[in-house]
Amino acid sequence: MPEIEIAIVPVTPFQQNCALVWDRVTHRGAVVDPGGEATKIAGEVERRGIIVESILLTHGHLDHAGGAAALKAMLPGEVPIIGPGVADRPLLEGIEEQARMFGVSGLATVTPDRWLADGERVEVAGVAFQVLHCPGHTPGHMVYFSPALRLALVGDVLFRGSIGRTDLPLGDHAALLRSIAEKLLPLGDDVAVLSGHGPATTIGEERRGNPFLVPGTR
Repeated sequence: MPEIEIAIVPVTPFQQNCALVWDRVTHRGAVVDPGGEATKIAGEVERRGIIVESILLTHGHLDHAGGAAALKAMLPGEVPIIGPGVADRPLLEGIEEQARMFGVSGLATVTPDRWLADGERVEVAGVAFQVLHCPGHTPGHMVYFSPALRLALVGDVLFRGSIGRTDLPLGDHAALLRSIAEKLLPLGDDVAVLSGHGPATTIGEERRGNPFLVPGTR
């Protein structure tokens, strides 16, 4: 099993958790959800000596995908942008308009090199991650789960003590709760959860104490 390292680079006024995931021996890895401040992310990649093989997107909101195109242009080689699901195409195409609405500069629309579907696999730093379609926050939201690492990169589906917003365009509260119940909770209580914002947690912690998931607490 590769020796995996993970570093979080908070970006944009939304303080989105851009994740760098790499093998400390080969230095090969990926950038997950470069939502903006591409120069900052590229600097961290260079400082840590990471050879970026892919840029993964969990979903199409501006704070998760707005820096992907700029980062790809800064990295050597032809680094593919992978994910999310094609249902998020309208969100990705609307990033620049979203950015103007929120007063955030330097973000750009992006078209992935590869759209993803439920049940596919992607490789990050030599480790296989399962692709889980988890709609609700957005219709094409994908979660990346490594059974070997017991790690889930969940974007904005689940947070410590909370869940993703569904009051934004294309959000669906019932679908989000189904995604969590049917796709995330069965992964196992020991699975570490790296969310798109805020601190890390585990499936077990959220199963036991998340007020959106525990009956009678909300």
